[in-house]
Amino acid sequence: MSWDSYIDNLIGQSADANGEHHADKACIIGIDGSMWTSDGHPHSLKLSAEEAAAIGACFSSKNFTSFMSSGVFLEGIKYQFLREEDGKCVFAKKKEHGALTMQASKTAITIAHTGEGKQQGNSNKAVSVIAEYLESMNM
Repeated sequence: MSWDSYIDNLIGQSADANGEHHADKACIIGIDGSMWTSDGHPHSLKLSAEEAAAIGACFSSKNFTSFMSSGVFLEGIKYQFLREEDGKCVFAKKKEHGALTMQASKTAITIAHTGEGKQQGNSNKAVSVIAEYLESMNM
């Protein structure tokens, strides 16, 4: 099974009532910072090993202080930390670059990018669908 199919599923889940997709890129990483989806998918978020490790460490420890003080780095871009919820969801934004939604399940973190001018709420819903599915599978 390829984890890359989850990227298509997530983007599809971000569609609004008019069929417009709000998430434009996504990936899934392990809570340990390992990559589950590949960089080969055309809509993959391409995290560096350091970025994935930093995200995994924050979610694993449920300590988001480094995001609060230094921002969230993804694809070499620094996003401003907005908030975290329940130690399992993180939201960030960068003007003219869009927004990030991240949600942890037991063993993975689902991450989506919302394009500038799109609705992050639609991406939040899509990330939640995937993360909750993984959670239901004990992952």
